[in-house]
Amino acid sequence: MHCYRTHNCGQLRIQDAGAAARLSGWVHRKRDHGNLLFVDLRDHYGLTQCVIDVSSPIFKILETARPESVITVTGKVVARSADTVNPKLPTGEIELQVAEAEIQSMADVLPIQVAGEQDFPEEMRLRYRYLDLRREKLHANMLLRSQVITYLRQKMISQGFVEYQTPILTASSPEGARDYLVPSRVHPGKFYALPQAPQQFKQLLMVAGFARYFQIAPCFRDEDGRAARSPGEFYQLDLEMSFVTQEDVFAAVEPVMQGVFETFGNGRAVTSAPFPRITYDDAMLKYGSDKPDLRNPLLVSDVPEAFRGSHFGIFAKAIDGKGAVVRALPAPGAGDRPRSFFDKLNDWAREQGAGGLGYIVFAAEGAKGPIAKNLEPARIQAIREATGAKDGDAVFFCCDKKGVAEKFAGAVRTRLCNELDLLEKDVFKFCWIVDFPMYELDEETGKIIFSHNPFSMPQGGMDALLNRDPLTLKAFQYDIVCNGVELSSGAIRNHRPDIMLKAFEIAGYPAEEVERRFGGMLRAFRFGAPPHGGSAPGGDRIVMLLADEPNIREVILFPLNQQAQDLLMQAPADITPDRLKELHLKLDLPKPKKPAGEVKADGARDGDAAQA
Repeated sequence: MHCYRTHNCGQLRIQDAGAAARLSGWVHRKRDHGNLLFVDLRDHYGLTQCVIDVSSPIFKILETARPESVITVTGKVVARSADTVNPKLPTGEIELQVAEAEIQSMADVLPIQVAGEQDFPEEMRLRYRYLDLRREKLHANMLLRSQVITYLRQKMISQGFVEYQTPILTASSPEGARDYLVPSRVHPGKFYALPQAPQQFKQLLMVAGFARYFQIAPCFRDEDGRAARSPGEFYQLDLEMSFVTQEDVFAAVEPVMQGVFETFGNGRAVTSAPFPRITYDDAMLKYGSDKPDLRNPLLVSDVPEAFRGSHFGIFAKAIDGKGAVVRALPAPGAGDRPRSFFDKLNDWAREQGAGGLGYIVFAAEGAKGPIAKNLEPARIQAIREATGAKDGDAVFFCCDKKGVAEKFAGAVRTRLCNELDLLEKDVFKFCWIVDFPMYELDEETGKIIFSHNPFSMPQGGMDALLNRDPLTLKAFQYDIVCNGVELSSGAIRNHRPDIMLKAFEIAGYPAEEVERRFGGMLRAFRFGAPPHGGSAPGGDRIVMLLADEPNIREVILFPLNQQAQDLLMQAPADITPDRLKELHLKLDLPKPKKPAGEVKADGARDGDAAQA
């Protein structure tokens, strides 16, 4: 018999009754029933109930074993009585009658409990992550993550993609976030950067003649954490293809996304390929977001003409005097809600920085509300037709400059969906957002700047750059969105040096600066670059959606906290003076802030106003 186990803790079944078995694992729970001691033994594979009679000489050994101690037990597999069978456990029809026991490792008193559903502060969970990872849900999330990564890899290979590894130590990149920098010991004063993405390398692979590239790529960005974004590092399914159009990239990505969500979605419905294509302009108009959640059935309508020149002066003056737009959102069935429902939404709107949230209630006897009193019937009817409102519905309005109104309308759409419980359940709804603007106007400087990815191919190529208003140009750039979460950005790349230089010139970058900053890429393109494009769906976010977790840290083994700290390994950490000297570095740290109210030498307190 093996010294540690003949079976794992999820393996024994009723067919094994009568056989001898040895198990090793962690003490999950103990229950003392007087004459009997029950121990739930857990390992990676599952849980088995073990039982020890009080008369057994090993009773004392297991009685002293604290929760999460590691033990090895040997005994006989027996069938449970009918009234003690646990149908929730795969091993629930049997138990192990323990004849021998050995404590492999005694656990100290636990800072967080592994058994049970108790919540603990995130700081505590991250500091003792190895204990947190023993908990059933988190343990299952990590197994799901591994299975998803394996599936993605196999699916890409089956489509003719080849996996390559790109460098981790590289040069600073123009991805938009801050780099993590690594000082060079042998090149004083110079720094490597950890890649924000393998963007330039995968494009260079296309220039080098490789047709279909992918990797499960680690990416590093010095940016603030959010619920759907982990600070520090993340992983993405990075891919690039040569001689392809935008639709070719979609055709490669869609079966991978549909397949992984169908395989691991626990029966939830998944959008079938081809996924809907929604233009950026339509997304901002109809959903108030370039990451629309299509589970929400509400659509935004543009209704400025219903208010232009009307007696509802607040909107009319904003439209004519400030160039404002008016967005309308239907609220099905909200007409019979009490006044407090509308007041609550109005208060919420003010908390968001808006002036309020006007509305019209459509009833059988006519339209109601302050706005309706100031609009002619024809204008009210136009609003009704634009929004599809019926008797018993309400319509809410946002009036402001276009960008502000779009963003607020998106927030109202989400709020109304939640208040009215309209969100479709148990479904993954995908879409592509396409036709992103190439440029936008910087409101502070009045200058034309890149709107999104500066390395995307402009639609219309050089002719469009030379002959059209830059603010009307679209790029071959796209995002894939699932349930309101952006899984990836991608683009057909600008592979022509002449087009790239012109595109940057429009955004105010002289050719010399472009050559200085992106000379490596430009030089490569001058030796024959194929048309190419790609995408990079986020692996962490895919698993987060599949696991139905609201926070991305729940699907990452050892995540950083919101302040980009590793509480378990105590990183970032101080470096000794010898190491700093070896790296030719001197620290210029900010001065520590004095605590509020600290007494100065003259008796005054920081923060007090000067008294003369």
